[in-house]
Amino acid sequence: MYAQFAISRRRLSVLLLTLGLACGVRLQAQTLAASPLAPVVTKVEPPSWWVGITPELQLLVYGHRLQATHVACNMSALHVSRTQATAGGDYLFVWIKVAPDVRSGTAVCRVTTAEGETSFELPLAARAPTLGKFQGLAPQDAIYLIMPDRFADGDPTNDEPKPQARGGASASDSVGNRAGHTTPTFDRSKPRAYHGGDLRGIREHLPYLQELGVTALWLTPIVKNGAAQDYHGYGAVDLYAVDAHLGTLDDYRELVAAAHKRKMKVFFDIVPNHVGPLHPWVKNPPLPDWFHGTAEHHLNTAASIDPSFYGQPSKAQRNNDPFEALTDPHAPPALTRSLTEGWFFGVLPDMNTENPMVAQYLLQNAIWWTETSGLDGLRVDTFPYVARTFWSGWNAGLHGVYPYLTTIGEVYHPDPEVTSFFVGGQRRWDGVDSGLSTVFDFPLCFAVRDIVSGDAPVGRIANILRQDGLYPHADNLVTFFTNHDMPRLIADGDTSLTKLKLAYGLVLTLRGIPEIYYGDEIALPGGGDPDNRRDFPGGWIGDTQNAFVASGRTAKQQEIFSYTQSLLHLRREHVALQIGRLWHVFSDDSAYVFLRDAEEEHLLVAFNHGSTPRTLHIPRADTPLAQFPAATPLFGEGTAHVTNDELELTLPPQSFTIFNVF
Repeated sequence: MYAQFAISRRRLSVLLLTLGLACGVRLQAQTLAASPLAPVVTKVEPPSWWVGITPELQLLVYGHRLQATHVACNMSALHVSRTQATAGGDYLFVWIKVAPDVRSGTAVCRVTTAEGETSFELPLAARAPTLGKFQGLAPQDAIYLIMPDRFADGDPTNDEPKPQARGGASASDSVGNRAGHTTPTFDRSKPRAYHGGDLRGIREHLPYLQELGVTALWLTPIVKNGAAQDYHGYGAVDLYAVDAHLGTLDDYRELVAAAHKRKMKVFFDIVPNHVGPLHPWVKNPPLPDWFHGTAEHHLNTAASIDPSFYGQPSKAQRNNDPFEALTDPHAPPALTRSLTEGWFFGVLPDMNTENPMVAQYLLQNAIWWTETSGLDGLRVDTFPYVARTFWSGWNAGLHGVYPYLTTIGEVYHPDPEVTSFFVGGQRRWDGVDSGLSTVFDFPLCFAVRDIVSGDAPVGRIANILRQDGLYPHADNLVTFFTNHDMPRLIADGDTSLTKLKLAYGLVLTLRGIPEIYYGDEIALPGGGDPDNRRDFPGGWIGDTQNAFVASGRTAKQQEIFSYTQSLLHLRREHVALQIGRLWHVFSDDSAYVFLRDAEEEHLLVAFNHGSTPRTLHIPRADTPLAQFPAATPLFGEGTAHVTNDELELTLPPQSFTIFNVF
């Protein structure tokens, strides 16, 4: 009787499968024939891989009842070395050894449990040619930071994406749809909602960016987020999907390819430290220690040490993160644990990067995004909040595949002794080399902002630069004067562009590789978050102004655009501004003069922040100026006169001048 029943089940399965195919529906015979306790696969991460890129691959398989007794793939060059089912069978880790002779194709891997079997596919592709990809930063580069949702709307059809059907390929879809689509997510009148900017909009405006003179784009995270207030990209619910508000994976690939055709590079904003609070892992983690703590019980990064511990006023307002303890060889673990294990401001779940399976997942995620789109580098968010041992392995693994890829860490702190601690290239007191290529120069940023916007002495610049010896390669620091986490220098109602011009003059001529925040080239105003993330005028159909073209800019906007463009092109044309050694020539409370000295040329830069003209008499003896008997203006309105003994500079008030010395 059992045999007859089994035969009937098989016949029924074949019949239903035939009917399904006739109706254009893909069905799996094994699913139809399986018992209600049979395993189910809903998603696989990474969703694809490449031939010859790594000798082993760790797969995270999502689904139900995945307590596998056996897993095998139909390619002989793929060997499943071990498996581990977790979370009651909702996840299955599969480790696959990849032989050197594996060929491209789609592997079918069969999962067998005590109650039945199922399968999943793993596409393996041959690597595309690497020419023009994975380039990293170069001295002549200038980075342009874009928040995609606020730049330009190239595809209005994705402004309010339709919810995907439940039971789709992504395990995070149901959470994302509940969070993001119970109410509209698109509303340009709300500063903390999606405004409709997308990847296609950026691609359509690459000619504008090329005209401006930037050579690299840094986009804030493009991965799928969970709620309208996560328009910025830092609340991920799926680390392998492009947020539907911004477009598709193909849109991202097309953007990178189009940028490369214009000799422009693209940097991906990656966040190994945390995910969003709506990520499905939060309610059902793959491992009990996948995160540091749980939604109910976790540390808070904001619960840091009192500033008085290191001699600061206890009630002083801090505009930076408290990373001093992380650099202190005498600090016990209790002093730093909230920073490296706390949920970011008590909200964003902190990944447990000490767990080798978490570490492998995050490394593979970085490789997948880099390879699938041909990226040139990664901006690494909240870098000090992750253990340095993780970064050492992560950067080593990444650079083992992409030796020229640049990783730029965010270390939000004004002290070079702190920021330099996290840069790779040398082992610190903990015996760890982070492997990080470089960091953003927050100390210089804070100094420039305090000078041009306040009463800070100009000599602070020289004080920051004197500490360049703390870095293995200070010339690789990324310099800037604002970003998406800071108020813009221009506020509503400002009529003067002086602050912007002075800030641009410094950032685009001092050592380092400069970064510009979108809209600053047209004096886009903005206060604190989210006011500093306004829409770029002209990026939306129906905008009353189009600042992407000269005819659409106001006189004020065109003035600062032309000024910024001129400095960017000047930097691109003059090797001294790219790699020239920097020499202090003069520094005091209101002025700073420095030389950029290269073998091919020598440029003198003079900055006067004073409200009145200044005439400086600078001795030439025992300085690099001794070998240059002449100076001619190259940019700006200052004048220079050279005698046997001194260099005489006459500088207008609040001015910036570049001289060619020879």
